[in-house]
Amino acid sequence: MPNTKPSEADPSVLVAIADYFKVLSEASRLQILSCLKSGPMNVMEIAEATGLGQANLSKHLKVLTQAGLVSRQPKGTSAYYEITDPMIFELCEIVCDRISQRLLQQTQKLKILRDKTPIF
Repeated sequence: MPNTKPSEADPSVLVAIADYFKVLSEASRLQILSCLKSGPMNVMEIAEATGLGQANLSKHLKVLTQAGLVSRQPKGTSAYYEITDPMIFELCEIVCDRISQRLLQQTQKLKILRDKTPIF
């Protein structure tokens, strides 16, 4: 994506970005992506690793595939799913780091507050 300021971005581009983040806003989908980080897996392997039911898993795999985050490769009687763009893990890592930093800051603030509060 070209370097543009959000106020200058084409509304259709912003819609596409919002849709991309909607796909990632479901914890089960993040769990599936995490499983696929180690390599291609079939539905049964993903179900075993995530604990998701097959119908629920199939629904999420369809969304991930339609969004272009995952590809489906038929092999014999099974279909294997794999990540199409490993950059997704960098994005998730950035978000995880930001959340960790925020939690650390909140913990430090709570500790300061606790230390200043008299014990009854």
